[in-house]
Amino acid sequence: MSLPRIFSRRDATTGLSGAGRIYAIGDIHGRLDLLHDLIDMLHADARERPPLRNRVVILGDFIDRGPDSRQLIDLFIRHQSADFIVLKGNHEAAMVDAIRGDIAALDLWMQYGGDATLRSFGVAESIITSDDPQILIRAARKAIPKRSIKWIDSLPLFHRAGPYFFVHAGILPGVPLARQAAKDMLWIRQDFTENEDIHDAMIVHGHTAYEEGVFFGSNRIGVDTGAYRTGRLSAVGIEVDARWAISTSGRQEAIIPCPQCAARFRLLRETNIFGKRFRCAECDHHWRV
Repeated sequence: MSLPRIFSRRDATTGLSGAGRIYAIGDIHGRLDLLHDLIDMLHADARERPPLRNRVVILGDFIDRGPDSRQLIDLFIRHQSADFIVLKGNHEAAMVDAIRGDIAALDLWMQYGGDATLRSFGVAESIITSDDPQILIRAARKAIPKRSIKWIDSLPLFHRAGPYFFVHAGILPGVPLARQAAKDMLWIRQDFTENEDIHDAMIVHGHTAYEEGVFFGSNRIGVDTGAYRTGRLSAVGIEVDARWAISTSGRQEAIIPCPQCAARFRLLRETNIFGKRFRCAECDHHWRV
């Protein structure tokens, strides 16, 4: 698989403090098929919009559970660039720790889908089901290229673009962004998702699944829609004055200024991703563009 050229610099103007347009993709979890569909949708979406520099941020947890972890790792290694940013998730962190010999990390990794990753690298089922952790570790070290492990271990934990902070799990509320701990950025859940304080930036994250669609909150955007079990892989598109969601289900929420009341960030696009009809959730005004 090769990614479509949604990163064209042709006539590229920049916004979002120089970042242009960003598409942040939620937890893929081994579903290369869904990523292929979603990238095609992002390509189509970008062609419908004004020419901006397009960037993609993968919010981590692209391995495990689904069948295509190896293919995704190879794909991302080939495409990683300033316009295609891959973040580390807790699944990638657990995989690296397990292969380095951490038995607790191995148990956790295998419990939450690491077996699918080993299968994608050709490890035999008899080894995957072994009760001996050392057999698993030796098999993983043999099957998974060292360059892949090194690349995964080197992945950043966050990406900052203007007023947005992209991270896998979230942040610990009350702690400045520059002082966030790796453990929280990889693993935090309720302490972050149940907190309504306004942070130093809008947090765009995965990790906590919202199976009905991308979650838009006052202080965060949750992009994980449980792709490996729902078939819905989602992305949020961000420009300086708009946010919208695209998913492989074809449903899209758009967040742009209402021409009637000027409300922002609460608009629903009523047709599919190629639709042009909008309704304002604030004043119920309908319009077409």
